[in-house]
Amino acid sequence: MRAVLVVLLVATPSLLLPGVSADSTQIVALVAIFAAALTIFEYSATYPGLVEFRDAPPFNRIRFGAMFITVFLLTIITRGQSELSATALFIQTVGAILGEAIDFPYSPVRLVVLMLSDQTTMQQVVMVRTAAGMSYFISLLSLAIFAVHIRVNHWPVRNGSFNVWVNLPTFDPTAGGDVVDRLSRDARLNVALGFLLPFLIPAVVRAATVVFEPVTLNNPQTMIWTVTAWALLPASLFMRGIAIARIADMIREQRRRAAPQHESDLLPA
Repeated sequence: MRAVLVVLLVATPSLLLPGVSADSTQIVALVAIFAAALTIFEYSATYPGLVEFRDAPPFNRIRFGAMFITVFLLTIITRGQSELSATALFIQTVGAILGEAIDFPYSPVRLVVLMLSDQTTMQQVVMVRTAAGMSYFISLLSLAIFAVHIRVNHWPVRNGSFNVWVNLPTFDPTAGGDVVDRLSRDARLNVALGFLLPFLIPAVVRAATVVFEPVTLNNPQTMIWTVTAWALLPASLFMRGIAIARIADMIREQRRRAAPQHESDLLPA
């Protein structure tokens, strides 16, 4: 089921958008097959691989759900430019309201709009602002849902013990230094990157136009995946930082509880 959902995520723009070329369809099919195989391998393997928090739902479910909803809504918005329907009009209106609300000076949405080249038409600018507002709102909503879940459901230990090795396969506890200090440092780094990337990515892309061609995002699929990555990659890093900080607090609390018991076992000389 996970593999099927991943295939559906990758193929959604190609399935819903009109006028997709045969070459694009073949590339999307290849990427979908690769993503499905990776998902099956990661979740069926006994030993951990690359996917973090594999056995600590709903961390990955929230991230996947946010990405799927973002890609689907942006696809409907883009499709509404050529095949307008009541659903597309409603989603476009909501996205336009969100984009205009977040489009204030020095906001991430304003920076995305300024990232576009001077040759971009006003219609394309409005489309990108609508998509950016919708995707950024979904990313903030996913962060809020995860934060509430941690607080209310005592993630990740409500359903049992938490295995650091299985859920953090890329973290080496024997690399040196205190584990709690390293986890706390990684958490702060991820939170900082998650906060700064929505501002840094448009600035870097705009600065790169001095050397490379200006960004236009005229291709619908390019626009969908670019805006989705811009909004959800920082949100994913922010969520990872919150999760790692939670694990560090759990280890610190476990040490604090074990300290009095350890001291009581010692006898005076």
